[in-house]
Amino acid sequence: MAIPHLDELGDRLGIVLRNPEAIRQALVHSSFHNENPRQVAGHNERLEFLGDAVIGLVVSSLLYDRYPDEDEGFLTARRAALVNRTALAALGLRLGLDRLLLLGRGETEAGGATRPSLLAGAFEAVAGALFLSEGMVATRRCLRRLFEEQLAPAPDAGPPKSAKSQLQEWSQRHHHLKPRYEVLDTKGPAHSQTFTVAAGVGGRRLATGHGTSRQRAEEEAAALALVALQHDLAGRDPHAVEAPEEQT
Repeated sequence: MAIPHLDELGDRLGIVLRNPEAIRQALVHSSFHNENPRQVAGHNERLEFLGDAVIGLVVSSLLYDRYPDEDEGFLTARRAALVNRTALAALGLRLGLDRLLLLGRGETEAGGATRPSLLAGAFEAVAGALFLSEGMVATRRCLRRLFEEQLAPAPDAGPPKSAKSQLQEWSQRHHHLKPRYEVLDTKGPAHSQTFTVAAGVGGRRLATGHGTSRQRAEEEAAALALVALQHDLAGRDPHAVEAPEEQT
């Protein structure tokens, strides 16, 4: 089934699509496939799964190159700010996926084309399709162009906040409490230990982190806690609706 304006997507990606059919598949939502099983071969959920991994790898690589002196806690926090539903949905809008995504009638009437979860999923599916049809080199080049502005802080911005600082601000804003960090395990000799630390808010454990110092483990745990809050299934929970502040 033809998808109008697909050539515009290639222009926005900065690439001549060698296999447009793969991209078409990335733009078929399961609701459309369920209502029109004979018009399309399948939907985009498998590509979304693949694209999630591709984006994570590419963004991690870009951050690793951009910040050679920063530790894993900082890099994890920066990745969490770049690769979350809100950020990916914004990139989906930038590519015009809201106009290209094929949705079922009910999903369309409910405004699905503007739902962040659908836009983010479509963006992930496009990344997965690009990887399969164009290869990693071309996919990395496309994603780098899209993420370039977000990779570095704004020139007039102060130093990026640590994940622990962001989690503390969120916790105090919503619960009037400070996050709690609990050392779960310590391994190795005194001169080469690895710490496992849990981060929690209000009696709820959000994530665990690992590091060669307690501070690094706490920072990673906080960064992963921010990711958990972004993707909380209870995003309908009034305490989870407002996402933690993203680094810019």
